[in-house]
This record gives sequence, structure tokens and C-alpha cells, in this order.
Amino acid sequence: MKIGYIRVSTEEQNPARQQALLHELSVDEIFIDKASGKNTDRPELQRMMNYVRKGDTVIVESISRFARNTRDLLELVEQLTVKQVEFVSKKEAIDTTTPTGKFMLTVFAAVAELEREYILQRQREGIAIAKSQGKYHGRAPQPLPENFEAVVARWRRGEITAREAMRRTGLKPNTFYRQVKNYFHSSQP
Repeated sequence: MKIGYIRVSTEEQNPARQQALLHELSVDEIFIDKASGKNTDRPELQRMMNYVRKGDTVIVESISRFARNTRDLLELVEQLTVKQVEFVSKKEAIDTTTPTGKFMLTVFAAVAELEREYILQRQREGIAIAKSQGKYHGRAPQPLPENFEAVVARWRRGEITAREAMRRTGLKPNTFYRQVKNYFHSSQP
């Protein structure tokens, strides 16, 4: 099946231009969102992603209507690929059913990875400069939950599981174990 996806940013915008293109391409089903593209949490996009099946092709007028940034685009296309669904963007001439289309998507992925690496590098450099100037001290330590000591004591006695202790303290595994280690190191004479 050919599945069309349309997005306009506001209720006032008219999706007619995108609809006309998709009708020309003989799509079988169309999903329309009237929402910002700032993230992929759009009801019709999610409904379409659940609807598509192996062998389907998702067609959009342009990438900007499907995803706001390269990372979202690649994540969405990866989800489609896992389901063995092809992706076509008419404006950018990306068609994952062709070798050229797959290549273009690979180029997008490489550019996105490079972009992420540059961002991380600039972030590390900025932190190093701020530390050297005494302006950066990392995140402030978060106080332990009030029930931490009692819950950890019950966990250590084997009365509750680690998972239950984490649930009761509201801590994620890495944080829980690090706090347990810090707590018992600091309470040792």
C-alpha cells in the first residue's frame, strides 16, 4: 500500500496542496496532522507508524512535513525500515526503494552524526573554559530521598528487592547504586 503523510503547522493552514500531490501519486491512505513539527509526538504520525505494514511505502511531500530535524528523520525512517516499509520524499527525491535514495539517507545520517559530534566537542570545550575560570562546578548534587536510609536498610537485609528499593526511592539503577556506595563510604569510620 501507498501511505501518505501530511502535516501543516496550524489548524488555519490548508493541506490541499499536499493532498493534491498525494492523490496524483495514487496513495491508498492519508494521515493528516495539524500540529507543529517540533517533535514526533503527533497523533496522526503515531497512528500512521502503527498502521504501516511490511511492503508499504510512506510518501511525503517534503522531509520538513515529516520531521523537523535530521535526527527525527533518521529515527522515523529506521522505525519504518525495521517494519520493512519504504520511505519516499518527493521534494528531496529521496526514495529508499532505490540505491540512490538509500545513499542520500546515508549521507543525511553521516551529516547528523558529524553535527552531533561538533555539538559535543563545543560543549566539552565550553565546560573546560568555564572550569578554568571557576564558573562551572557541574550539576548540584541532589538531596537523597527522605526514606533512602530506611529503604536501603530493608534492601540490605533482603526484605525487599533492589528494584523495589529503586521504586520506593524514585531513583534509577545507576543513581541508586552510586548513592548506596557513597552513603556507606561516607558513614564508615
